[in-house]
Amino acid sequence: MQDNPRRIATSSVSPMKAIGQPTPRIDAADRVSGRATYTRDVYLDGMLYAQVLRSPHPHARIRSIDLSRAKALPGVKAIVTHENCNYVWGAGSIAGGVQYNDDLKKITKQRRYAFNNPVRYVGEPVAAVAAVDRHVAEEAVRLITVDYEVLPFVLDQEEALKPDAPKLWPEGNISLTARNEAAPTVSKRGDVEQGFREADHVFEERYSTAMCHNAQMEPRSVVAHWEGDKLTVYTPTGGIANCHHDIARDLGIPDEKVRVICHYMGGNFGNKNQNQDTDLITAILAKEAGAPVKLEFSRKDDFIGMHGRWPTVQYYKVGVKNDGSLTAIQLRTVSNMGPYRKNNGGVAGIELYECPHTESTLFPMYTNRTTSANYRGPNDPQGYYPIQSLMDDVAYAVKMDPVDFILKNMVKDGPRTRFTNYTLDECIRKGAELFEWKKRWKPVAGSGDGPIKRGAGVAFMSFRSGVGNSSAVLTVDARGQYTLYVGVTDVGPGAKTTMNIIAADELGVPLSQVKVVWGDTDTCPYSVGESGSRTTIMTGEAVVTAARDLKKQIAEKGLPTGTGLLKASASPNPRVEGKTRNCFGAHFVEVEVDTELGGVRFLKYVAVHESGRIMNPLTATSQIKGGVGMGIGMALHEDLIYDRRTGIPLVTGYYFDRIPTHLDVPDVDVTFIEADDGYGPYGAKSVGESGMIQTPAVISNAIYNAIGKRIKDLPITRARILGALA
Repeated sequence: MQDNPRRIATSSVSPMKAIGQPTPRIDAADRVSGRATYTRDVYLDGMLYAQVLRSPHPHARIRSIDLSRAKALPGVKAIVTHENCNYVWGAGSIAGGVQYNDDLKKITKQRRYAFNNPVRYVGEPVAAVAAVDRHVAEEAVRLITVDYEVLPFVLDQEEALKPDAPKLWPEGNISLTARNEAAPTVSKRGDVEQGFREADHVFEERYSTAMCHNAQMEPRSVVAHWEGDKLTVYTPTGGIANCHHDIARDLGIPDEKVRVICHYMGGNFGNKNQNQDTDLITAILAKEAGAPVKLEFSRKDDFIGMHGRWPTVQYYKVGVKNDGSLTAIQLRTVSNMGPYRKNNGGVAGIELYECPHTESTLFPMYTNRTTSANYRGPNDPQGYYPIQSLMDDVAYAVKMDPVDFILKNMVKDGPRTRFTNYTLDECIRKGAELFEWKKRWKPVAGSGDGPIKRGAGVAFMSFRSGVGNSSAVLTVDARGQYTLYVGVTDVGPGAKTTMNIIAADELGVPLSQVKVVWGDTDTCPYSVGESGSRTTIMTGEAVVTAARDLKKQIAEKGLPTGTGLLKASASPNPRVEGKTRNCFGAHFVEVEVDTELGGVRFLKYVAVHESGRIMNPLTATSQIKGGVGMGIGMALHEDLIYDRRTGIPLVTGYYFDRIPTHLDVPDVDVTFIEADDGYGPYGAKSVGESGMIQTPAVISNAIYNAIGKRIKDLPITRARILGALA
């Protein structure tokens, strides 16, 4: 992926000194030189090493666990199981339709513990050992004998819906609602049956999306250490404040008795949010052993023990008039949540269209696969792919250019949805111009001579950029040296550098005059956590507020003298009243498809985004490109496959999952439309997730334009392309 120069299509923002300038990351030298300390680099005196025994069965009740041989092994210091580690993992599941709250006693059904009995997927923790080194810990795990009562299992979400399916929970396989009812979630607007009666054409299709793993480069690792009743946890987390609070809640101790440290981490993409079961297990092992403990996952552990994107089956019914106007959209989704519901299981996409009658029914199903939850744009890629594929087909059927169809039917700023600003139409038109859409798109899909077929596709997005609460602390000393304290960890988008840029620009000083302190709950204030593309918007606003306060103090008092400090603290909690704040974007791609071998090659990829004011074009551009790369993997390759006979996962690492590398990803021509809607720091909006969410959809549409056959299941593999052409 080569870097292309920053391109701004239009800009309604005034230039600033540091903001908007290409800025290298402040921690880049430490990362590439090896000086950066990741969790796996943490070594404490007397530290023990942990290993986890995992279930070999997709569903089994533990009758008994014999630890005698493991305990007798020299060097073993502690062993924990469900019998002596009975802690609820609050962030590990949604019970009764809501995330566990701080009063865990109120939640009585479908709790998820650090160790569970029965076990409900291959790889679920059964026991954990702390020993003097890794080899002893591994040997101790092998010496543990578990007597399992093997139970029937179910892997497929539609199979789990059947009345005779094996039940994972006493209440059944449909995740409970907020009323503790085993029922689907339904949302409606208007009357879809009326909409279908008004339609000239009705289209019905079934689509499916696969389970993809977050596949961040840094596998899970944790170091836990007790000093008296104070627990310190080194862990790669996207939110030190959230992780710190969740650990304290789950262990039943005050927040101030927990310290979480994460100075460097190697990627997140959604599966390092909050605290994890590994944090609890390692903390309990350290307490039992009376010594620091480090737990490290292998790549296989990470693939089978950490969540990925939930698979879905989606049934659509769409009504449309002869002029291309939508009259009704009906969707029935069956989502595969694994055995615990760690997220809502929803799919996005219907809200992209101005349609008077819509209905969506969601069945979040429990199965005996690894738990599913957040992954870059949690609800979006698996929803955008099917609905924008179907709408592409509808456009062909009513003989409309897909770009014209989108412009006619996309969500608009109007009575139904009021946006803080609106540029979706501009993104689409600018993208079509830069891509040369009329030249590349073929009105007749699959036309052209020879086995190599070319095709072009378009897809678009509208993604949340909400404002909210976060905090920052800023000080200045007698030398005019500023120190900014923020609770960010930097999961990839360069949050530390962004906070540095914002503070320096607001203070009117060089970047070098602002030192950033991050990643430690004992020294840093609350930050919202780096998930949902929120950090720049929310913590950045806190930095601006603190800087303005400090400037006011300096104007009134002057710089401090001697060893004195001036200090400003800010915890703003802005709101957008009565409007929706979204970022917008449109992607265009041209592909070549080899109809004899099934291969797909990218010829041109154009991405146009409006993400408010761009703080740092280097990282913003790389975020869009990185999102496209992940979307390509989801579109063409990735699928966590299970053996249907045994329930054992067959894809447990990068190789068989076929994660795209730089060699697989085309050069992406990224253009930003800059705007300031008056919210966030100087109008900044979301960037991190918006590059991925429409990528599978645009690739699907380009392949259809090339071969004239619609692939309705992800990933769009060579085999599926050849099967569709057979």
